Formats: sequence, C-alpha cells, structure tokens
Amino acid sequence: MNFPDDLKYTDHDEWVRVDGDLLTLGISDFAQDQLGELVHIELPEVGAQLSAGDVACEVESVKAVAEVYAPVDGEVVEVNEALDGAEDTVNEDPYGSGWLLRMKISDPGKLSTLLDAGSYRQRVASA
Repeated sequence: MNFPDDLKYTDHDEWVRVDGDLLTLGISDFAQDQLGELVHIELPEVGAQLSAGDVACEVESVKAVAEVYAPVDGEVVEVNEALDGAEDTVNEDPYGSGWLLRMKISDPGKLSTLLDAGSYRQRVASA
C-alpha cells in the first residue's frame, strides 16, 4: 500500500494535501482497496459549508457505500467533476487525479489533529 509522506490522513481513511489555506481531499489507497471498484461518487455542491466530521461526499463501490468526512471546517471551493463517469480513477490514482474535492480551510490550526503517514501506516497495519 502506498501512503505518501507529504500528505496527512484521518482516522476515516481520507488523505489531505494542504496548500496555504486550501485543502485537497481524497480517500487513501487502503480505503479504495477495501471498497473495491468504485461505481458512483456523490460530490457536494461548490459553496457548501462543512464542519469537521460532516459527511463531505459518498463513494459507492460494487461492495458498499462509504461516507467521506470533512477533516476540518471549511467551504467547498471545487469538486473533481472529471470523476463523473470515470469513478475508477480513484482506484487507479487515489492521490493524484482521483482527488474528490477542495476546501478553503476556516481554521488551519485544526490540521494538527490529522495523522502523519507513519501514524496512518501503523493504524492501517493494526486494522
């Protein structure tokens, strides 16, 4: 499994890339592997205000439907519309073109609650 060191991770198997006050969110390689082939993604509306722990979107696979949670408070500023009809992109490239949404972060201090790659690897290994 691949867990890039430059990303942060959540206990719900999302990854986070931070660039200033913008956050890109996706599901980890572990999550996409557990779900299997994705067949539908329900993305939020641009402009949606999310609080940490809110359901940001849903991903549906041949096995299950899983909720993707907002890691911090913020506003959705972009969604990956290229995934519509190409949901398997998340399976093929979860950390690149398989990103789900971008948020403008309300409180960057809350990012300190996220896991680094080493901590996430340990969590996945014990799952």
